[in-house]
Amino acid sequence: MKIDPTALDQLFLKARTANGFLDKPVPVSLLQEAYELAKMAPTSMNTQPTRYVFITTPEAKARLLPALTPGNVDKTKSAPVTVIVATDTRFYEHMPQIWHGAGAKENFEGNATLATNTATRNGTLGGAYFILAARAVGLDCGPMSGVDLAKLNAEFFPDGRYVANFLINLGYADTSKEFARNPRLSFEQACSVL
Repeated sequence: MKIDPTALDQLFLKARTANGFLDKPVPVSLLQEAYELAKMAPTSMNTQPTRYVFITTPEAKARLLPALTPGNVDKTKSAPVTVIVATDTRFYEHMPQIWHGAGAKENFEGNATLATNTATRNGTLGGAYFILAARAVGLDCGPMSGVDLAKLNAEFFPDGRYVANFLINLGYADTSKEFARNPRLSFEQACSVL
């Protein structure tokens, strides 16, 4: 069954990347609600390697800003919340809790290439799911990759267990700062049916 057209608009068709935000706080309960939705989306073997670090205080924001490219500073300053979407390099330690079969932890633990590839792919999926979940609970999102990940990791994840992937600014969009929607590729350009 298709979901309601209003929901499609909120998640995809009318949703826009936020480039500035209103001065309106985002309660932690709304972040929790978005996470509770995002965590239900699929990852391979239910690995769930994505970790979300919510930057909400001026002190934490001050630690984040030096890692940003210049074009991302003002919009990040205006965002009530910035999420560091990171990947847990030892996600497999949780496998006995979240996977129904024996040996999954050991399988990843003993194969660094498999663990890294699985964490990277599914960690990125988790970030994408979180964007949709945040939109579903009424937040606007501004995902960004304009960040020096090495600086970000050194500042927030010095032990190396988590590895930053990208950022998402969250809040309520200042629509006066929106860009015109850019074109999308057609089905014929982006898809093949074999």
